[in-house]
Amino acid sequence: MNIYEFPPIELLVNAAYWVVTWLSTLLEPLAGSASAALAIVVLTLVVRAVLIPVGLSQVRAGITRRRLAPKISELQTRHKKNPELMQQKIMELYKEEKASPMAGCLPVLAQMPVLMAVYGIFIQSTIGGHANELLNHSLLGIPLNAGFVGLLGGGDLTVVSIAVFAVIVVIITVVAALSRHLLTPDMPQTPPVQASTTDRPAMPDLSGVTRMLSFMPFMTAVIALFVPLAATLYLMTTTAWTLAERLVLNRAFKVDEQDGPSRRFRAARPP
Repeated sequence: MNIYEFPPIELLVNAAYWVVTWLSTLLEPLAGSASAALAIVVLTLVVRAVLIPVGLSQVRAGITRRRLAPKISELQTRHKKNPELMQQKIMELYKEEKASPMAGCLPVLAQMPVLMAVYGIFIQSTIGGHANELLNHSLLGIPLNAGFVGLLGGGDLTVVSIAVFAVIVVIITVVAALSRHLLTPDMPQTPPVQASTTDRPAMPDLSGVTRMLSFMPFMTAVIALFVPLAATLYLMTTTAWTLAERLVLNRAFKVDEQDGPSRRFRAARPP
């Protein structure tokens, strides 16, 4: 069964198709043949603007984790001979503070339906029983439903298509590097423990989660080579938005100033 025939997803794709088509018609006097590509960018900006509250919760969760870092380090030192008790105490600490190590995933998870819809409207020949008019749109002569790997496999790569995909991937990679350098917090590492004999769940290694999230923008650069150009534009725009949003919110919440005590605490700890 085609996943895009599943009623909730089909409804989402139909809605995305209508929005992109409407935006494309609206932007055609300004962008000409690139109106659909610009419509994808505008749609991405609108979606990210709607998800600003999710970004706020992510920043607040990050502030909480930074604030708890000295306490977690203290628990690790105090209970280093009893890793199971240490993890239980850390879980209790996070529960008391209503913090979640998975808060950083919220923006990514919230966007997945939209990305799926954008991908869907450029791989289907019909939408809602009608011919998919968006498949006739292109950017600099590159069909919006064409991906880099697909063009490469079909021998249809041109200098222009190589340049367009190279620019997009470079932008995503540069933004990813800046995000990792500027936004990745230093988290205390939770040592692994043996399987518990009780029913209590183990505390996940938060440093591993943080490192994984910091590499996600780089994974986006790889994914951009396999998906249609329209989805690649979405990925580039949302990745750039994420960096800009986090920089603005971090400055508004004075995250760097709040992170100072934690860093000084870690620097003062003996190796």
